[in-house]
Amino acid sequence: MPTVSIEKDILFHHLGRSFTDEAFDELCFEFGIELDEITSALEEAQKANKSLEGLSTAVIYKIDVPANRYDLLCVEGLSRALKIFLGDMPAPHYTLSGAPVHSMTVQKTNVDTIRPFVVCAILRNIQFDAQRYDSFIALQDQLHRNLCRQRTLVAIGTHDLDATQPPFFYDARAPSSIEFVPLTPATRKFEAKELLEFYETQTEGKHLKPYVPIIKESPLYPVILDAAETVLSLPPIINGDHSKITLDTTNVFIECTATDLTKANIVLDTVVTMFSEYCATPFQVEPVVVNYVDPSGTVVSSYTTPLLYTRQEQASVDFCNSLIGIQLSPQEMQQLCEKVQLGPANLLEKDTMLQVTVPPTRSDILHAVDIAEDIGIAFGYNNIVKRVPKTATVGQEFPLNLLTDLLRDEIARAGYTEVLTHGLCSLEDNFTALRRPIAPAVHLLNPANVEYQVVRTTLLPGLLNTLQHNRATSFTNGFKLFEISDVVVPDNEHVVTETIVGAKNQRMVCAVYAGPTSGFEIIHGLADRIMTLTEVAPELPDDADKDHRVVREGWSYAIEPCDAPTYFSGRAAQIVLTKPGSSPTVIGSFGILHPEVLQHFSLLYPASCLEIDLEALM
Repeated sequence: MPTVSIEKDILFHHLGRSFTDEAFDELCFEFGIELDEITSALEEAQKANKSLEGLSTAVIYKIDVPANRYDLLCVEGLSRALKIFLGDMPAPHYTLSGAPVHSMTVQKTNVDTIRPFVVCAILRNIQFDAQRYDSFIALQDQLHRNLCRQRTLVAIGTHDLDATQPPFFYDARAPSSIEFVPLTPATRKFEAKELLEFYETQTEGKHLKPYVPIIKESPLYPVILDAAETVLSLPPIINGDHSKITLDTTNVFIECTATDLTKANIVLDTVVTMFSEYCATPFQVEPVVVNYVDPSGTVVSSYTTPLLYTRQEQASVDFCNSLIGIQLSPQEMQQLCEKVQLGPANLLEKDTMLQVTVPPTRSDILHAVDIAEDIGIAFGYNNIVKRVPKTATVGQEFPLNLLTDLLRDEIARAGYTEVLTHGLCSLEDNFTALRRPIAPAVHLLNPANVEYQVVRTTLLPGLLNTLQHNRATSFTNGFKLFEISDVVVPDNEHVVTETIVGAKNQRMVCAVYAGPTSGFEIIHGLADRIMTLTEVAPELPDDADKDHRVVREGWSYAIEPCDAPTYFSGRAAQIVLTKPGSSPTVIGSFGILHPEVLQHFSLLYPASCLEIDLEALM
């Protein structure tokens, strides 16, 4: 959860009322946030053994807010939400001032190679003072750490509009062609590449060092310019000194460059809704049109920002009551929506359905559950009557999880080390590297990179990648690794509907043994051990002695040769399970990995592996 530090006196000034520390702590609880600590700048410095010179003794509230409530990351948004919650003010209505006056022209072909999106807005006739200015900068820092993912997804640039010459341009250019005076250090002009090297090696501006790798190796760097070709910013690194914001700034131009357009719009909406209250016309924002052009200068697409997106969402009255554990009338529920900025709310379908209005500040509302949660907050968690459940139940561990935990212990006792690998992988690792044809899998619509294209259908790539990353370790005695986790496979047994998505989780166990002495018999022994632990007997001749074995009646397994491309030819087997009322089913395989598989994962020693579907053994 992000922590917002706000001076107590400033917060109470915004709220228009005062509280004791205990009363404010209670208010925070009722609203769904937490007063984590009461301190001061002086106390913080004393704890860190830093200089106390010039530090204030003003009381600071450190408040933990939900990670998805971006509107609570500054004193303006937090105090506004609390005032609405307390009934001291109605929820504001955010509006655009009219048709766009200024434009941002984007060289689409160039920026597509690095940061393809930009959104813009203007705050007109805004009045800054020292506290407002500090809050304006602090909100940007909070968003950069949180929603913007350290500027990799979105980077915010703010400029003094009066110091620029509109219209504006967004391009990606060679580093050697970008030269400007940055905010830090504002002593001379730097070429873009030289500036990034400065941040990597010098103390001044070291806070920008973590962002340098985002663009450093790119052949083109993103850049925001005005009509005079003055560099306004080098996103996502630093703004130019020419257009810096000061206490005297009255017109603020905001641009957000991004790799994710949806998040860019959320960030921009958050910034302008928080600080438009200081404009001459409160809560009014001036839009900017963004035009994407091809190399010939022809406009290929355009949109106007900010969106200030207001939408309607619905939730059943009965659903909200049952989820919270209360019995409110539709009309009471309708009134509570006003306290949490979800009004005006309407009643539909003979007062059985609640339709709320979601403002641009509430991007966290995604589902009827979110609406019910906010109604519960508005009602007051302390007001929910505790009741004894009508049905007496005894909790116990889910059988599949119980089996998983027991097997983890036993496989570890057999000398294997448990690992936990990522649930996403590349198509190459999941199929091609294992010499398997590409089959249906759950694909990510917008993967962050090539390593996260699909949800894994096998645990084997994760284990082999773990071995690859530990090549420097001695393999003299061999490496034994295992993992018990879920994979996601196509679900062909059900027709796809709103609740059945055509895929299902499947619990698997996978083990790998790699080393100079790796052989078929080691991994074969683990397969037999797992089947013994699950009380499944091997198929034996009718005259064999079976009395000493603890088995499930009618359950048995057989080891049969198979010709799977992942394994070395003639060194692979499949496990065939027979259980009452069903025909024999292949539930897993094991064998010596093919040399091409080892080569792909840069493994220098032979390796054998085992993978079994645990759900088939339930």
